[in-house]
Amino acid sequence: MICMVRNKLKYMESVIALSEELNFTRAARKIRISQPTLTRNVAEAERLLGFHLFDRDHSNVHINDAGRAYVKQAKIAVLHSERALQDARAAMQNADVVLNVGKSPYIDPYLISMLLSIQLPLFPNLRINLSSHYSCDLMNDLLAGTIDMAIANDPPEYPQISTVKVAESPFYLAIAESDELSRLHQLTMREMTNRCWVLFERRVHPILYDAVLERAQEKKVKPLKVHHIMTAEEAYPLVVQDHCVAFLTKPGAVRIARSGVTLRPLNEEGLLLHTLLAARADDESRVISELERALIKRLSAANPDAQLPLPLSA
Repeated sequence: MICMVRNKLKYMESVIALSEELNFTRAARKIRISQPTLTRNVAEAERLLGFHLFDRDHSNVHINDAGRAYVKQAKIAVLHSERALQDARAAMQNADVVLNVGKSPYIDPYLISMLLSIQLPLFPNLRINLSSHYSCDLMNDLLAGTIDMAIANDPPEYPQISTVKVAESPFYLAIAESDELSRLHQLTMREMTNRCWVLFERRVHPILYDAVLERAQEKKVKPLKVHHIMTAEEAYPLVVQDHCVAFLTKPGAVRIARSGVTLRPLNEEGLLLHTLLAARADDESRVISELERALIKRLSAANPDAQLPLPLSA
C-alpha cells in the first residue's frame, strides 16, 4: 500500500514537471530523474487515469484541458504529502519544523515581531522563514505552495484561500510642517482637492490604489497632479520641498517621520488598511493552525497600535 502511494506521488511529480517545462529532457532534469523514467511515469499516470494529459508529436509537447485540471489538484496532493511527512517527523523526533511565511512590505513591524516571538509547545523547534512580496503575489505564492502562510494587506480573494483579519488602520497623510493643514488633527479627502498627491505605484497594490481613487471620485476631489513612488522614503523630498501630500500606510508614515514632516490620519469611513492572515483553505497542517491560534490569541490580548506609536509631528 505504501509503495503504491509512493508510486502515485512519483507519477504526479513527473506530470507536474512536464506541465511546467513542456520538454521531457528539462522536466527530467528538474526533478533529478532520467528521461526514460519520466516518460514511463507520465505514461503510467495516463494509463491509470484512462486518458491523455498531454498532446505530443515528434518535437512538441502540449498540456490539454484534462492535464491542466489534473496538475492543479496534483500539486495540492504532493504539497499535502510533503507536509504530512514533515509534521509526522516533527511529532516523533522533535525535529525542526520550517514554516515559510510571506508578508506584505507594509505590515506593521509589531505584528511581525509578535509572530516571530511565538513559541508552540507542540513544535518547540519551529523555525519561520520570512519573505516579502506584494499582496497579490503572496496569494499566488500560497496557491502555488511556495509559502505556507501569508500576512497581507487587503489581498485579493480566492475561494481556495481562507483569511482572518488581524488588524486594521487608516491611511496616513504626510504633509509639510508649514502646510496650513497641519493645524488639523485629522484630514478628509475633501481637504485633498487641488493638491499635489504622492501615491504608491498601482502595481504595488492595485486594490488599495483603486480604493483611494474611487473615494476621491465619490467626493468629487481631483488632485492638481500625482507623483508615484515605490517606497515611503521617496515621498519625503516631495512633501518637504514641493509641499505635496503623501498617502501612506502606517509603517510607511513612521519611516519618514522626521523634521519637516507632519503626519495626520485620513478620516474616511471604510477607507482602511486591513491586515489579514491567509492560508490555503484545504491545508490541514497542525503547525499552521497552532500558529494561527497563538497569534490571534496574542492580538486579542494586546493593542498593536499602542505598541507602535505614530508621532503626529516629527
